[in-house]
Amino acid sequence: MFANPHQGASLSFQPRIRKGAFFDAAWRHGCRTFSVYNRTYISGAFADPVEEYWRVVRDVAIWPVMGERQVEVRGPDAAAFVQHLTPRDIRRCAPGRCLYALITAQDGGVLSDPIILQLAEDRFWLSTSDCDLELWAKGVAAGTGFDVTIRDAGVSVVQVQGPKSPRLMAGLLGETILDLAYFGMARADFAGRTLIVTRTGWSGEIGYEIYLEDADLGDALFDALLQAGRALGAAPGSVNQARRIEAGLLSWGADMTPEETPYELGLGRLVDLDATPDFIGKAALRRLAARPPRRRATGLFVDGPPMPPNEEPWPLTVAGRPAGRLTSLAHSPRLERTIAIGLVDAALAEPGTRMEVETWTGPRIATATPLPFLPKRQSGDVREMCAAEAR
Repeated sequence: MFANPHQGASLSFQPRIRKGAFFDAAWRHGCRTFSVYNRTYISGAFADPVEEYWRVVRDVAIWPVMGERQVEVRGPDAAAFVQHLTPRDIRRCAPGRCLYALITAQDGGVLSDPIILQLAEDRFWLSTSDCDLELWAKGVAAGTGFDVTIRDAGVSVVQVQGPKSPRLMAGLLGETILDLAYFGMARADFAGRTLIVTRTGWSGEIGYEIYLEDADLGDALFDALLQAGRALGAAPGSVNQARRIEAGLLSWGADMTPEETPYELGLGRLVDLDATPDFIGKAALRRLAARPPRRRATGLFVDGPPMPPNEEPWPLTVAGRPAGRLTSLAHSPRLERTIAIGLVDAALAEPGTRMEVETWTGPRIATATPLPFLPKRQSGDVREMCAAEAR
C-alpha cells in the first residue's frame, strides 16, 4: 500500500448533482473540498483539519451540510407510516420535538439512521444519512394502504456547532433559542421567513442545525451567521472527523450498513420492541435481541504516526485470522493518538485486545477500547452554560 495515493484528486461538478442553498457561500468562503452525499455536494474542510478541530472544540464552527436531505412524509397516516418504518417509539416525538431513530429492513439490518422531526400531527421530516431513504419510503408506501405523500422537501441544512454556538444563535435569532432542550425544535424568523432550528448535530459538542426551505436566502443566512459569530471565533468548517470519532458517533455507510443490526452497533436502545406496533423488521429484531450479537462496534487505538484517513474498510486480523474491519480513522489532537472505529468479532471487542490492521503504510497494531474515546458535550442547560462562561 502507498501513503495517500489519491492526493490531488478532484471532483467534477455536474448538473445532475444538486448544490444546495449554501453551496455558493461555501465556495466564496474558501471551501475547495467537496464530496457527494444524497446526490448533493457536501462541503468538506475549509482550512487545516487540526485548526477546524480546535474551532469546534473551543469556539464555533459553521458547516453547510447541504447533503443532509429531508424526506417529507405528509398526510392523514403520516404518523402511522413513520412508525411502520422505525423500531423507535415515535410517540416520544411530538410537534416541537425530534428524535434519533433507525430505519430497519425485514432482516433487522440498518438502512438509515435519521433524525425524525415532527413539524405537525400530519407532517414529518426524516433528516437522512447518505442512503436511498426517499426511494425506500416510496416503495414501502406503494405496497401498503397508508394515505401519505412522500417527497424530498428541498431543504438545506447548516450546522452551528461548538461551545459558543448558543451565544451565536441567541445573537442572531433571539434569546428564546437558549430555552431549546437537547433534541428540541423551534421555529425562528430570519429576513421575514421561517426557519426550523433543532438542538442537534454531528460533532459531539453542543450545537444546532438550521433547516432552510427558502434556497434564495442561503447566502444571506450564511453571512449573517458568520457576522453574529465574529467576536466568538466563528468560522466556516466541517464538523471534524476526529471529533465525531472521539465522541463515538457512527457514520452510516462507513461504520454501519444494512449488513449490521442495531445490537451489533450498540444501538439497541433505539429498538422499542414492546412499546411499538408492527414495524418493518420487528420479527427479526425480536429474534436477534434474544441472543448475543456476533459482532460489536468498538473503538480502536492504532499505533504509529498519523496517517491519512482510510478510503475503504481495512481488514483486522488476529494471528492471521479475520477479526473484523476498521471503518473510520483519524488522528485526535487532544489524545495525540490515531483513533478509529471498527466492527469486530464479539469476543475480540474486549478492551485491550490487540489486532493487526493493514493500512496505507503497511500493517499496524490496533487495540480495542470502549467508545466513546472522549465524552459527548451535547446535553445540559444552555443558559447555565452561558452564565458559567460569563463568570
